[in-house]
Amino acid sequence: MCSEVRPQVRAQVRAQELNLMQKASPRPTKSGAFLPAAGLRLLETYAGVAARGEHLLSRLLAGQAPRQWAHYPQDDAVDRASGYQWFYHSHSPEDRPGAAEHGHIHLFARKPLWGRRLQSGSERAFAELCGNPAAKPQTRHLLAIGFNAKGLPISLFTVNSWVTGDLMLGANLTLELLSSMALDSGYSEVDAVIESVVRLCAPQLQALMQRRDNALRSHPAPGKLQDEALELLSEVRIDLDARLLALSAASQTRHPSPVRD
Repeated sequence: MCSEVRPQVRAQVRAQELNLMQKASPRPTKSGAFLPAAGLRLLETYAGVAARGEHLLSRLLAGQAPRQWAHYPQDDAVDRASGYQWFYHSHSPEDRPGAAEHGHIHLFARKPLWGRRLQSGSERAFAELCGNPAAKPQTRHLLAIGFNAKGLPISLFTVNSWVTGDLMLGANLTLELLSSMALDSGYSEVDAVIESVVRLCAPQLQALMQRRDNALRSHPAPGKLQDEALELLSEVRIDLDARLLALSAASQTRHPSPVRD
């Protein structure tokens, strides 16, 4: 994420610029009445941010311009009760030429969430796909979420294990942990966006995990998890405006408004 965030915070999050808050609800008087809870929560979160004239990441960055490669927060946002943690950071433009994102969140599951499940058949099969790594990290990387300059999610992606310094989990367990995730890390608005995006983008997440595993499967080297030539395993672009509109339209079809005289 580059230094333009700070001086442009108010301009970037004006309500009239956020399509998410303009188009998703077919009933303005009952905002998002046809949307699932995750959609309503997402809209309410950004509405609250815009009402304060802030950026989604303003509090996380403590009003400062972000430094490339730095972790925000420095020691990660950790929810010890639920077992999840995340951090935000950005790469240098030279590292990812042509990238549309300003930065991204890496999301992890801590050992209590998966420690007893590594001996399941599916996890053993995934470990074999990964070359049966000997490392025993305390976290497993679940997902990365890319954000644009306005603080809106624009992509979901997975990275190889050398990037995050831990390991991954099989697709089924990863998707299960994401779907049941509840965050209370002390950064309530960022937590809300992470949870909402994961729930709204369940179909994209399934495709993402399939592409991740295909990328690992097509790389025969035994040390594939540490091969720096293999960094980005899978990525899908997301359009939350389109997703919310589709969900709203589908709900209207299932539950049409009653005809009134």
